[in-house]
Amino acid sequence: MHFLVTGAAGFIGSHVSERLLAAGHRVTGLDDLNPFYDPAIKRRNLAEIAASGGNHFRFVEGDICQAGLVEGLFAEQPVDQVIHLAARAGVRPSLQEPALYQRVNVEGTVNILEAARKHGTRKLTLASSSSVYGIQSNAPFRESEPVSRPISPYAASKLATEALGHVYHHIYGLDIAMLRFFTAYGPRQRPDLAIHKFAATIEAGRPIPVFGDGSTRRDYTYIDDIVSGVVACTGREIGYNIFNLGESQAIRLDSLIALLESSLGKKAIIDRQPEQPGDVPLTCADISKARAILGYAPATPIESGIPRFVEWFRSLKRLY
Repeated sequence: MHFLVTGAAGFIGSHVSERLLAAGHRVTGLDDLNPFYDPAIKRRNLAEIAASGGNHFRFVEGDICQAGLVEGLFAEQPVDQVIHLAARAGVRPSLQEPALYQRVNVEGTVNILEAARKHGTRKLTLASSSSVYGIQSNAPFRESEPVSRPISPYAASKLATEALGHVYHHIYGLDIAMLRFFTAYGPRQRPDLAIHKFAATIEAGRPIPVFGDGSTRRDYTYIDDIVSGVVACTGREIGYNIFNLGESQAIRLDSLIALLESSLGKKAIIDRQPEQPGDVPLTCADISKARAILGYAPATPIESGIPRFVEWFRSLKRLY
């Protein structure tokens, strides 16, 4: 089977590509290698994918906002399925560049959906985010919860992609899975995300910025479990459905820091900062729907995942 994976050079996309290649599929990876973080990191990810996939992996550097380029990929050779992970990510950066987030995440998704429709690709798996839940008092979060009040441009853009997915299912009959990822971590995690950023600063003996009093809680989900949920969608007829992919356990920020301290063997220097606009106090996934329909079964609790991440992090031998 031939898959188009957008955002293939990124954290989740690179792991998904490797899993598909290991299963014997062909993968075309699309990524614009933008400088949101160091493109050299993305190129290293691509080198690792190529090493594992050989001539079954093809990389195309390009922007999903270029409709002609996207359609050309479908025209060159039939695409059996799409896994659309490319997006501008992050709540705080979206406050600085809201128009960019809407253009890439919404317009770019339209380009993918339109090209799939025109060229007969019927099945797509699209990335959404737990940020669409906004500030919720009821945990764990269920897919049936109303999500009409996002609190960041990033969250609003992901809600728009969910709505677009439903439109293309309703009008054109495309089979679409929308995946609400909860905070993913593990090898290749982006350097701007908390676990990677904290590990780097603790290792270097620098203060880590902690926004708020440390009581915020996140559902940290190990990358292998996220990828298993993504790949499970590719083997089932979904219709149109939304799934939470999380660990279903909310961890306090101060507890996360303690786990990192234990794995690194170093104490963190805490630099208290005020809470940030757009941040939510809690994320926690109800994964009963994903369990029932996808057979999703996360197997890596954070007590095991953080030491694995630290092992990878130290293997990089990078200077901070």
